[in-house]
Amino acid sequence: MHTWDLMRQDDNGNRYRMASHDSRVGALAQMLMMESGVQHKQMYWVTGPAIPAVRTNRDLYLHVLRIGRDAATASWSLSAFLRALWKVSVPLSAHQSLEADDVAAMFSAAAGVAPAEYDPAWSTRDLSLPGGEPRGYADWERVLLSQLADLEDFLASPPGPRARFGVDAPRPAGAGSRATPPRWCNFDPATYLECAIAGSLGGWDAADGVRVPLAAPGGAPTERSPVRALTTLTWPDLARVIVCGQLYA
Repeated sequence: MHTWDLMRQDDNGNRYRMASHDSRVGALAQMLMMESGVQHKQMYWVTGPAIPAVRTNRDLYLHVLRIGRDAATASWSLSAFLRALWKVSVPLSAHQSLEADDVAAMFSAAAGVAPAEYDPAWSTRDLSLPGGEPRGYADWERVLLSQLADLEDFLASPPGPRARFGVDAPRPAGAGSRATPPRWCNFDPATYLECAIAGSLGGWDAADGVRVPLAAPGGAPTERSPVRALTTLTWPDLARVIVCGQLYA
């Protein structure tokens, strides 16, 4: 059985093994949790076999499905989860693309840290995409902060009992430009996360008990989405992932 160690080097150059994990994603998630918000010179890294745990869209879908269910059990709000996701993304911001294991670890880490506080400046800030389409981490961040600003506006103007059928964010006078469409369908972490992966990458199966197959015109219902290899994701890819979390049904 393989194990992965989380290592740390302190400000004096001393190296320590902090923890051992039987999951590469678990070790990477703990590293992100330790690095998020860190202001000192300590370094963290993971040692162990470079064997990816997340190889397909199906692997990532099932991983995120579990995180969403755990978040629901813990009564996380969607805003709190997304503020935690933003917090743990910062250590990865210099990367142009992420391994699928890093993406899985980022979602896991978000469920294990205290969320960042909401910054009221996000509500009035210009969060539009300079190029019209997301290009890197800064644009992924604009998409996420746009969603957080919308969710903050919904606190003053709740979406109502038919929100799951789709409702526009209120975006009151004085709100800044945002990188996302105003339409929302998903307001809790479990639904948002499932829709994020199902809508952007697929990997779902009717046997999971979440998606109801719909009959195609003249054909049988689609029972599952195709399973395909998943190696790396760019920040523009991840921007599309979280937009599907907001909009996909």
